[in-house]
Amino acid sequence: MKRLLLLVAAVASLAMPASAPAQDPEKIIAAKRAGQIGERYDGYVGYVITPSVTLRRQVDAVNIRRRSLYSGLAARKGVSPEEVGITAACSLLGRLGPGDYYFTAQNGWQRNAPGRSPVPAYCG
Repeated sequence: MKRLLLLVAAVASLAMPASAPAQDPEKIIAAKRAGQIGERYDGYVGYVITPSVTLRRQVDAVNIRRRSLYSGLAARKGVSPEEVGITAACSLLGRLGPGDYYFTAQNGWQRNAPGRSPVPAYCG
């Protein structure tokens, strides 16, 4: 896991997705602030509520971009894309703001609160 933490630097840009025809970073940020979407333990964005068609397109574009990045990094490092995604999540969860939602395998959707860290213990 320590070796994979070095990959986090390459994944740091994932919190703010680059613009693309189907991606609008402002809409993603607004949906996170509104509690409609959140970060997941596996490195992908998930839906806290049932999304609109427009929001689903936005999130799908972000997740497709992330999947591509995770697969490329995994191939170069000789690990699985899932392992890269989980490692990226350690960084992404650490940057959540107060009130942001996040999903863990053990507890489902949670809201980030002061004094509570959303970063799982395995992130070290």
